[in-house]
Amino acid sequence: MLSHLMQQFELASQKYASANDIERDPDWYLLKLQEEVGEVTQAWNRLSGRGRSKGRTTEEMRQDLSDETADLLGHVLLLAHHNGLDLETSIKRKWRFEPGSI
Repeated sequence: MLSHLMQQFELASQKYASANDIERDPDWYLLKLQEEVGEVTQAWNRLSGRGRSKGRTTEEMRQDLSDETADLLGHVLLLAHHNGLDLETSIKRKWRFEPGSI
């Protein structure tokens, strides 16, 4: 399940990087992940009243949080894919369930 998602995110990231002349060197994966954590934090701060709403409605701010969380998930999967990590095995060991079985 996760390996298929990793492949999908990898293909999308390759296309984006190619179209925007971005070099995805080994550091890029971790740096992008950190950037996305910051963007999720900003979206959360706006939604929770700890940041400027910039005239956005609550529903728009919830959508921003959802979008940024999707970006964060994508970059976690890209980091794992690039480094050959077996997240499914780690989830079984650390979280004690089978991914995709629920």
